[in-house]
Amino acid sequence: MQAPPIQSPRRLTVAEVRILSLASIGGALEFYDFVIFVFFTSVIGKLFFAANVPDWVRQTQTFGIFAAGYLARPLGGMMMAHFGDTRGRKRIFTLSILLMAIPTLLIGCLPTYQSVGVAAPLLLLAMRVTQGIAIGGEAPGAWVFVAEHARRGRVGFAVGLLTSGLSFGILLGSLMATGLNIFFSQAQIAAGAWRIPFLVGGVLGFIATWLRRWLAETPVFEQMRKRAAASRELPLGTVLKSHGRAIITSVISTWALTAGILVVILMTPSLLQKLFGLAPGDIQTANLAATAALCISTVAVGAATDRFGIRRAAVPVSLVLIAATYGLYLSAERMPSLLLPVYVLAGIGAGGVVLTPIIMVQAFPPAIRFSGVSFSYNVAYAVFGGLTPLLVSWLAHLDPISPAHYIAAVTVAGLCATLSAPMNSGASGVGGPKNV
Repeated sequence: MQAPPIQSPRRLTVAEVRILSLASIGGALEFYDFVIFVFFTSVIGKLFFAANVPDWVRQTQTFGIFAAGYLARPLGGMMMAHFGDTRGRKRIFTLSILLMAIPTLLIGCLPTYQSVGVAAPLLLLAMRVTQGIAIGGEAPGAWVFVAEHARRGRVGFAVGLLTSGLSFGILLGSLMATGLNIFFSQAQIAAGAWRIPFLVGGVLGFIATWLRRWLAETPVFEQMRKRAAASRELPLGTVLKSHGRAIITSVISTWALTAGILVVILMTPSLLQKLFGLAPGDIQTANLAATAALCISTVAVGAATDRFGIRRAAVPVSLVLIAATYGLYLSAERMPSLLLPVYVLAGIGAGGVVLTPIIMVQAFPPAIRFSGVSFSYNVAYAVFGGLTPLLVSWLAHLDPISPAHYIAAVTVAGLCATLSAPMNSGASGVGGPKNV
């Protein structure tokens, strides 16, 4: 039985506002830094690889470097999670954004293939791997950090606000790419304007790192430290040995998260243009609106879990996502004029991705929480984040509505994981009675 939600005071303390704001801003910068690479893949491919190879080869090489960031996520996440469980959440939470800021800034300064030859793509690969290591620790570390700082009855809202920040990073990256395409010609972008978003992201990352110096260690870890309860064994070993159910449900839930973000937000614009011939401008406008709706919805869904419980909040938002995704692809085929409102509705449904971190932070006990969340999330994201674009693209060639079928199937799987996930909030030290 799921414990009834506990009511809490409505007003946030000053400390809570500071922690949630800094965590959300940092999370937005992390995902901004990571996704702007996607928006400038074509330009990067032409600048960092030999000009005498076919375009498809350059594109494949560039996406290979992008994929290297995904492959580095589990390794980086597990390394940082180990020290987060043994040395403290705050140190790793600050380190992750610094590791993201440095390579992002350096990408904006890298010499091109024309200047240094094959060293250019090798340097770019090194930067991407470092980014992947950083982001592997950032999202899990941030979710654990804010959940352990949150008062009882406010965990969902805290995690929702942070997840909104992560989603807002995608929106910022999209707006930056749009702005560059408006103010600069393609020739100007290739000549050097492409460096601007990386330089901006790097500088903002350093600012966020400096601001995080004022964050305090989580009350949960401080209590563990006083009781000498911080994990002295290998935390990941304990996770694998004793928390199989939590791992399975977290992995399946993360699969649903990848579907909501990758398919609904990131892949759908190109799919709608390719499958149904819709105008790129109309698609981009609708996508920006849907991403904004996602940012708002994650906070609302997170708050709903505090008031009604995770399982009661999960069912309606999952149904909204399934219905809206079918409506999105069917309207694109038969009634394109409905694209904007239906895409916004799909963005609202995609706000259910916040259920994944809420489930995970409550599924693992404090001593191994960071490692459990990081392992489940990063391994699942590395696998499904890599396979989903390939699978959905292939299915779309067979049936234009198949992306909606995929979302429906994965969302149902994620809902089943939510309904069967271990919920140990009372014993696990999440949202304890101590205020931030």
